[in-house]
Amino acid sequence: MKKKMAVEIKVPEGIKASLAGNSVVVSGKNGEIRKDMFDPAIKIAFADNKITISSDASTKREKRKIGTFRAHIKNMFKGAEEMHIYKLKICSAHFPMTVTADKGKFSIKNFLGEKVPRTVRVRENVKINVNGDVIEVSSNDKELAAQTAADIEQLTRVTRFDLRIFQDGCYITEKDGKVIK
Repeated sequence: MKKKMAVEIKVPEGIKASLAGNSVVVSGKNGEIRKDMFDPAIKIAFADNKITISSDASTKREKRKIGTFRAHIKNMFKGAEEMHIYKLKICSAHFPMTVTADKGKFSIKNFLGEKVPRTVRVRENVKINVNGDVIEVSSNDKELAAQTAADIEQLTRVTRFDLRIFQDGCYITEKDGKVIK
């Protein structure tokens, strides 16, 4: 049965939110975040410091999309107030690795004794700090921080070795405040 469904999200204090076409724009003390959210069956409106996500004929698909849009907007609010932080641990048992984060480039040297450094491009608005054996990836956009952390983890992916013995690499230990066990 198709029903009308609407969800209201209150904009927190200190954050400005607006609509620009199909994009939701949120700005706060950590900068501006812009995300395209378009679905022909779903309407997004902004009035009285509230964002309303609604659908006139909601099926399961529209209810899921409304929930997804709501989660994205809440993540944007959190990113505007405080940074999304992902932490990775550097594990090197056999060969000591050298990890550096320069302007727009992250590189790992001497991984498993390799002569050529492994590098990955760092996306805009992402900051990487290397403190001893901990890599900290932070951004106001959760998706950028998560993808950069995943890129770093995949950079040290090992194939053709027994993973029980060769455990060298960089592994995600904390996702936006949630500890991975």
